[in-house]
Amino acid sequence: MPPVRVLIVDDSVVVRKLLSDALASTPGIQLAGTASSGIIALAKIPQLNPDVITLDIEMPGLNGIQTLKEIRKLYPKLPVIMFSTLSEHGASITLEALSLGASDYMAKPTNSESLAEAMGQVRGELTAKILALAGRERISGPPARSTATSKPAIGRSRIDILAIGTSTGGPNALAEVIPQLPADFPVPALVVQHMPPLFTRLLAERLNAQSRIRVGEAEPGCALEPGHLWIAPGDYHMTVVRKGLKATLELNQDPPENSCRPAVDVLFRSVARAYGPNVLAVVMTGMGSDGTRGAGHIRETGGEVFVQDEASSVVWGMPGAVVNSGCANKICSLAEISQEIVRRVQVGRTRGTLGAVAAPA
Repeated sequence: MPPVRVLIVDDSVVVRKLLSDALASTPGIQLAGTASSGIIALAKIPQLNPDVITLDIEMPGLNGIQTLKEIRKLYPKLPVIMFSTLSEHGASITLEALSLGASDYMAKPTNSESLAEAMGQVRGELTAKILALAGRERISGPPARSTATSKPAIGRSRIDILAIGTSTGGPNALAEVIPQLPADFPVPALVVQHMPPLFTRLLAERLNAQSRIRVGEAEPGCALEPGHLWIAPGDYHMTVVRKGLKATLELNQDPPENSCRPAVDVLFRSVARAYGPNVLAVVMTGMGSDGTRGAGHIRETGGEVFVQDEASSVVWGMPGAVVNSGCANKICSLAEISQEIVRRVQVGRTRGTLGAVAAPA
């Protein structure tokens, strides 16, 4: 299999050197070239034919957002990884880039004591993203197709909580699903999206502005209420504590799981303990396998697990791992997920009391 060809776009000579050296020493990846501006990058793409582009957000002239827009016009499916700073401004622009079609993002290394340390930070995270976006992430077992159906479910436990896990491609997937849930959605919802601090708060604010249900970043002690969705804050695991009919959220900084904090497995184990068979879990696009073990806990306690299909996922790592573990009850395209969620939570409730799914914008 030929190596994945990468074009690095950054106005900083130091960053271009750092990334070039990191990628040059990685098996399976080849440096296709570098560009110091958006204009040069657009000129080089047809010459170099890269498989993946890394794109700096803050550049003079044609900045990263403007360059991304042009790339998407000409190359709608070419994977683009945005590079940004871990600041509120950087997080806000990164979320804008993701909404405009960027495939993923990465924070520039900061506070590194040496160039070697910075290269180590970059090599591990960036190369994994590049390989996943280029379709080189290995998932055992055959591909699966959508099994979503409009046939009503009969004789299953009533759903009392919705838990969603996602990573690469997740912000756009959530923006497709959450705004379509009706205002009278009858259960609380929880989301783990692999993102650092600041990013999760801004993501919650964006989704809240777009949705009919209330969306916020989780805080310790929040009481779970129907029609409200909470997103785990960056760098904190999110769990549920239930006493009788009352359930509240707790946050902790226990060690990362699957190299993630927040981790989907942590949330899924928690809701399985708290709600048993009354859980609906959804695993959407993302690299890695976070959520697979948690999906197993949910199935063991009688809950159900839906996953996003391969065709509509940016990366089918997380949902694919759940499918191949045998824990998926249903495989849905991104366009089907909100309808399937609403249909499932209607089971066991008075028919006709739940609002219709919003039409896509």
